[in-house]
Amino acid sequence: MKEISHRDTEAEAFSQVENTSVSLCLCGLFLLFDNIPAMKAIIIGAGRGARLKAMTDNQPKCYATVGGRRILDWTLEAFDRAGLEKDKVFIGGYQIDQIKRDYPNLTFAHNADWQNNNILLSLMHAEPYMDQGFVCAYSDILFLDTVVRDAINHPGDIVLCVDTRWRERYADRTQHPEHDAEKLSVTGDRVKEIHRGMPSEHADGEYIGVAKFTPRGAQLFKQHFHRIEREYARKPWREAKVFEKAYLILLFQEMIEQGVPIHFVPTHGDYIEIDTEEDYALANRDWPGKVAG
Repeated sequence: MKEISHRDTEAEAFSQVENTSVSLCLCGLFLLFDNIPAMKAIIIGAGRGARLKAMTDNQPKCYATVGGRRILDWTLEAFDRAGLEKDKVFIGGYQIDQIKRDYPNLTFAHNADWQNNNILLSLMHAEPYMDQGFVCAYSDILFLDTVVRDAINHPGDIVLCVDTRWRERYADRTQHPEHDAEKLSVTGDRVKEIHRGMPSEHADGEYIGVAKFTPRGAQLFKQHFHRIEREYARKPWREAKVFEKAYLILLFQEMIEQGVPIHFVPTHGDYIEIDTEEDYALANRDWPGKVAG
């Protein structure tokens, strides 16, 4: 029979304490990570979408169906698959009560004055949910989870998702001409300029309406928004007749001119905008096959 020395007992006791400490540390880390606030997904969906005509008479634009599913359901699925399963915020206005009833698990921000403002001010109704970082998306677009993951994984503080094959889509869009596109030019992975008035031949892509902001990116975005708001509230600003009617991309351009780095990731065509009845028909023709492929 082996004799157990005092040194053996001491070593065994030390090993037990060490293992317990490691276990406690791991538990502490799991609790810590579990309590870190997650990056939010924010869907900007306050407007009516009048160009879809009868489809939005009694329901919000994001309820239009493509491949038998609502646009909103495609959006939620893309965010879920990209790892943003929790803390999804919907900015609503037109028919918000219908969306609240049908999607009770969403967090809602109410843009009650949606008829008198535009995408930039609409997004800022979700300002209380921005501090830990967020990915925002227009509510009338179809996109895949892959581009959301690419944006999240990019190290930049502000990253726009860009369709670099955008002109292929516009070939069939007679009701939505290229001059309406939110076009941009880039150098490397940096956005140099973003503007609807940019000549198509000078554009490297179209902003699809999806963007990522880290906590620092969110802070920069809010700082620049409030700086401009203090100076231009109820006044003309850039191409907007009044600040309240400004598009989101106008603030992006302002930030670029102020030296804020804005990056991009490409969608490679995995995106469709649904702004008109023609777009709706094209989406039902093309999107189900794209997703299946």
